[in-house]
Amino acid sequence: MKPRRSRTTGRIPVAVLGATGAVGQRFVSLLDGHPWFRVTALCASDRSAGKPYREAARWHLDRPMPDYAKEMQVLPCEPGLDARLAFSGLDASVAGEVETAFAGAGHAVVSNSKNHRMDPDVPLLVPEINAAHLELLQAQRQRFGRGGFIVTNPNCSTVGLALASAPLHAAFGIRTIVVATLQAVSGAGYPGVASVDILDNVIPHIGGEEEKIESETRKILGAPKKPAGFKVSAHCHRVHVSDGHTLAASFALRRKATPAQAARALREYTSPLAKLGLPTLPPRPIVVRDEADRPQPRHDRDAGGGMVVSVGRIRECPVFDLRLVALVHNTIRGAAGVAILNAELLKAEGHL
Repeated sequence: MKPRRSRTTGRIPVAVLGATGAVGQRFVSLLDGHPWFRVTALCASDRSAGKPYREAARWHLDRPMPDYAKEMQVLPCEPGLDARLAFSGLDASVAGEVETAFAGAGHAVVSNSKNHRMDPDVPLLVPEINAAHLELLQAQRQRFGRGGFIVTNPNCSTVGLALASAPLHAAFGIRTIVVATLQAVSGAGYPGVASVDILDNVIPHIGGEEEKIESETRKILGAPKKPAGFKVSAHCHRVHVSDGHTLAASFALRRKATPAQAARALREYTSPLAKLGLPTLPPRPIVVRDEADRPQPRHDRDAGGGMVVSVGRIRECPVFDLRLVALVHNTIRGAAGVAILNAELLKAEGHL
């Protein structure tokens, strides 16, 4: 059965895969009252299937569980649902196979999982940067048939680095990036890192994270089928912060730029998608802070409803050319929020 558009509300019916997990809960929350999408299915593992969502999900967001979701029966993660679009917050251990099955059955899959990000014909989107990569969907449609496809969003830290880098790359060109991340515990999902490990501590290893940042940043800032030519070196750390990933980055540029010129390029960076009227799109994806001690997770992670990347401490680098600090809300702009923005772009461009 081909998934169809809702006839009752005009909004596109959507499913959330992995709805009981950390990213899945963020999808459930952010989609509450969305003007374009209506959640018609909440899907999770077999141990949750058959239960009302209020019983299956151990809710841990600050915002209360939306009323619409509480009594919805959790379904298995199986294709054929009455949902044109499936948002995937699935764990990587199962996401690859499930997402492929949904795309093969004719669903549009917008995924936060890592499994398909580096597939040659799968767009890895930060819409303000590389919306043109949607041209890759043509090859996917031939591969899957039935109108299905997969679009992914990047790793939660990569989103912050890519948005902070894009204006610099466009204005001056980038030769090298060295970045150290300080990543919040929410990025590890629930229950995440044991308290005895993270309290009073910094853990200088997050499995696979450095490799993702190094490869995904180049794919996003490159052409649809050719990664950007610069190099990226990443160092990743888990820190005792609830939400908000902080990144300290140094850039070697192809054309010299002063900190003032770099700040101007970042401040003036606007979305080329503004005319599309995407509900989740912030007017400006980057805010530049002039204070000596900003951005900070507690004060800046919710900028623009969590969809704005805050950048500060832009200064000369004695080894490279420039250095700065960026902050991204990892479960909103770095996960569910950017996935919803990707889906809005798909709708506006006629792919749904």
